[in-house]
Amino acid sequence: MKKTLLTVLLASLFTVSASAQAGNQTEKTIEKSTALSVDSTTADLPMEEAELTFAPDVPKPITRKTPARVVVKLEALEKIMEIMDGVQFKYWTFNGATPAPFIRVREGDTVEVRLSNPVNSKLAHSLDFHAAAAPEGTSLISNTQPGHTTTFAFKALNPGLYLYHCGAFPGPATHIGKGMFGLLLVEPKEGLAPADKEFYIVQNEFYTRGVFGEKGLQVVSMEKAGYELPDYVVFNGHVNSLTGANALKAKTGEKIRFFVGNAGPNKISSFHLMGKTFDTVYVEGGDLKNHHVQTTLIPAGGATTLEFQINVPGQYTFLDHSINRTEKGAKGMLMVEGKENPEIFSGKIKDEVYDKRNPEADVDVNFHMK
Repeated sequence: MKKTLLTVLLASLFTVSASAQAGNQTEKTIEKSTALSVDSTTADLPMEEAELTFAPDVPKPITRKTPARVVVKLEALEKIMEIMDGVQFKYWTFNGATPAPFIRVREGDTVEVRLSNPVNSKLAHSLDFHAAAAPEGTSLISNTQPGHTTTFAFKALNPGLYLYHCGAFPGPATHIGKGMFGLLLVEPKEGLAPADKEFYIVQNEFYTRGVFGEKGLQVVSMEKAGYELPDYVVFNGHVNSLTGANALKAKTGEKIRFFVGNAGPNKISSFHLMGKTFDTVYVEGGDLKNHHVQTTLIPAGGATTLEFQINVPGQYTFLDHSINRTEKGAKGMLMVEGKENPEIFSGKIKDEVYDKRNPEADVDVNFHMK
């Protein structure tokens, strides 16, 4: 009886072990099969690692004439940085920066993304690529738990300028509001016309429990976000990120190209350059071109490519022309060097005394600046 029971137990254990091995072998076969099925579609493509740049820099234009498998390596990193002087914020980032790196690929490329999430991260993170033809923009398949790396791929089917951002729990509003967004450019097969200078700019909003400029480590206010009442509206993740010593630089006569995104998460951007119309606007980042545009709308979750040439040297401010937002940070500077051009702009010709008096101007209405 004991022998029979022992035999049964051993047989049972052997069966379980064999089943487990078979199961493991099946999983390995499935993984191998999946890998082969993915690789077989692009087996003939050369593989290259994407050049990733941080704002306001842009990767070099693509010169190859055939598709490639472009590997994009991103890492979800929590990082304490300043929204403005003395105002700290725990950003959620890709690769340690807000906005995340600029990615440049070619129409027809296969984009292989490797998203890593450090083991001590507080939450899972993912990627929603607006350029991808995939369920939920790849945000489901890319959901990456702490201590894991997820690899997936999509084909860049349509040329244009596209936003990408995190879409993990508790939702895109939180992850975008904490700083997880960037731009991906899909160049058309024939490439873009050459430009002398290219710059990367993204507008976004921050909602904090403290008021604008309140010092110390600030916490996200989801209540303000729900009512769409931002404390900060900024370019490239920080107040004054593109002013003063950080101002963009160009020369007269150069062809300048802005790649501009609007991460939101809520507000539409009325993007404007003071002193020069945009020669060409790629409306919402697509194929449609508009010309001689003073201010262009960029929807939340959208982007646009802007091209222009400046022929008069000096300071040119670009801003969100929902104008009060400039006081919350939505402005930058483009400093243009070159020879004066009096044929286009005379400068001040004269300053004369004008002594007419307007009696109604003396009425006191307690103007708020008084």
